[in-house]
Amino acid sequence: MQKKDAEKCNMLSPDDSDDVVAVELNDVDRHVFEHGVGRFNRLGWKRLTIVLLVEAVALGCLSLPSTFGALGMVPGTLCCVGLGCIAVYTSHTIGRVKLKFPEVAHYADVGQLMWGRAGYEVIYVMLTLMLLFILGSHCLTGTIAFVQITKSDICSIVFTVVSGIILLLLAIPPTFTEVAILGYIDFASIVLAVGITIIGTGVRRSQVSTEWSAWPREDLTFTEAFVAASNIVFAYSFAICQFSFMDEMHTPKDYVKSIWVLGILEILIYTLTGSLVYVFVGKDVKSPALLSAGDLLSRIAFGVALPVVYISGSINTTVLARMIHGRLYRNSEIRFINTRMGWITWLSLITIITVIAFIISEIIPFFPDLLSICSALFISGFTFYFPALMWFLLLREGKWNTAYNIFYGVVNACIFAIGVITLGCGSYASVQDIIQNYQTGAVRGVFACSTPA
Repeated sequence: MQKKDAEKCNMLSPDDSDDVVAVELNDVDRHVFEHGVGRFNRLGWKRLTIVLLVEAVALGCLSLPSTFGALGMVPGTLCCVGLGCIAVYTSHTIGRVKLKFPEVAHYADVGQLMWGRAGYEVIYVMLTLMLLFILGSHCLTGTIAFVQITKSDICSIVFTVVSGIILLLLAIPPTFTEVAILGYIDFASIVLAVGITIIGTGVRRSQVSTEWSAWPREDLTFTEAFVAASNIVFAYSFAICQFSFMDEMHTPKDYVKSIWVLGILEILIYTLTGSLVYVFVGKDVKSPALLSAGDLLSRIAFGVALPVVYISGSINTTVLARMIHGRLYRNSEIRFINTRMGWITWLSLITIITVIAFIISEIIPFFPDLLSICSALFISGFTFYFPALMWFLLLREGKWNTAYNIFYGVVNACIFAIGVITLGCGSYASVQDIIQNYQTGAVRGVFACSTPA
């Protein structure tokens, strides 16, 4: 988007000798256009790293200890590190596609490159649903946090409404550069919350012995195993917004630095959090992980974690609203959101998105399964099989029989298979677990006044 806009701005510069082009915009419209282009082209690689951290290191981190509890220490660690390395590779592939096709502004645009209009619409719908589900999971987590912190008899739906309002307010800034400023608070929040949980559970373990295993539980079912594995997939979901973030970079080729910094940090944080909390708590570890810290420390940890719940959640609103808003006003200065009509449509759009996410959080009011179904239906594609197909359809060059193409062909075929297996088996496992939870009464009902699971 920036390249085309910049070219148009250059054509409209005061020094342009082409009188036909120069009269396209009056002075007011010219200011709106030039200010809009500059406003959405300020992201450097350091701020990109922060924005990716805001989008990535959040709810996934809170689900990992229970995942280790189901899979065991060895499989849990292997899955966490292995899937993390794959996510870094596929994210690198996404970056290469953006550099080769700079006109790509959102993930859906890649669908058009690969399969035309039909591909665009399919991925557009998938991305929309994915972001709504993630936003709903943040709304649900905020409800769990407030219920845990207050220990009051207030109907949990009230806290869900409060969570929705906070997510809405934080989504008002329309550019990712502005969101990046909050990213430092966001990252500090999750690190402190997890640190409190690790220390608290470690102290408890010194007083009470716990049981943990290097291998999966003996009674582990297929459904439980795939729900656990899908939660790890969810933790590495940063690829879904990468095109949108890179579209605001002033030097897109610097994305490689951000991807490696993010990948290393994520693998370290996730592996340490999952393994340490599991060892300290044992087989009874809960999800979200902050519930395992004990009553007092759990309330403190949730209080510290509130910024990451809402800041990371709101960025999904921003990505989705930007995608829809840009499509509605593709050829209008309203898309820059620096006019009265631009702000009216922007505020209306993020409000509608937040209301839908609120409804989702009430329909699926249990944390692990909401993350799992997101992973199976959507992240399996955005992080695994879509990037693999990008290599085959958009990046591969030269003859198939070269060593380079054979090696990367095998690598991407394996990644594609991982994505398809996650899509099929993960979706089945998630739906089965949701049905079982409702049948056994393990969770509250839809729009019911009780503690979310």
